[in-house]
Amino acid sequence: VGSRIADRVFDITRAFPLALDVGSGRGYIAQHLTKETVEKLIQVDIAENALKNAVESEIPTISVVADEEFLPFKEDTFDLVVSSLSLHWVNDLPRAFREIHQVLKPDGVFIGAMFGGDTLYELRCSLQLAELEREGGFSPHVSPFTAVSDLGHLLSRAGFNTLTVDTDEIQVNYPGLFEVMEDLQGKYIFHISMGESNCSWNRKPLLHRETMLAAAAIYQGKYLRGNDDGSVPATFQIYYMIGWKFHESQARPAQRGSATVSFGDLAKIDGLL
Repeated sequence: VGSRIADRVFDITRAFPLALDVGSGRGYIAQHLTKETVEKLIQVDIAENALKNAVESEIPTISVVADEEFLPFKEDTFDLVVSSLSLHWVNDLPRAFREIHQVLKPDGVFIGAMFGGDTLYELRCSLQLAELEREGGFSPHVSPFTAVSDLGHLLSRAGFNTLTVDTDEIQVNYPGLFEVMEDLQGKYIFHISMGESNCSWNRKPLLHRETMLAAAAIYQGKYLRGNDDGSVPATFQIYYMIGWKFHESQARPAQRGSATVSFGDLAKIDGLL
């Protein structure tokens, strides 16, 4: 995902003197950027250990421990703000978007990625079916995701314009459900009984062993895709978003009703030419 965000930065034909990576982790975006595109990068994360163990980058970087919802920078500071998957964890997403918009310079751009609503649907469906069968009800065990229909509205409310939102899916194969959960616990997406991996207040404290075994059987039976190695898929849906801060030099849409050609004439374009 960090690499794909970097690709979107490269698509913009300009250099960025100063950029900010919000929720940078160990520098998953920085390692793919070049100093010809980004001259200096500020990496912000609430986890100090992640910043201390950041991978090396050819770009000069400065690490700052801070909360994404309370960015400690002056207004109109950065030419570019990027974020890879960390916004999934903020408590107040509209506020985080407003903070990002505030620290951007006019004509600055925000490029970010978040987990989408279909992320881990195989795991969630297997757990829900198993809990319904064994315990007569279910509760969330994976943190909630933002709907793609809400992203454009939230970005617009924060002040961004010329918005672009697109989706992508990354599928990873695992031997079975237990390997999926072990991996996700390390990535702070999933919660069983240890590790603050699910931010839902109404989550259950644990899953019973019989429910887990039933969920593993459902996962294997329902989503086995005929792989030769018997592995099962885990799907991660990613929303990519691009938003700009307003500047007078930016192109703006023409006034409503000012068009001189009808869309109905598009079928006649060859004749008109």
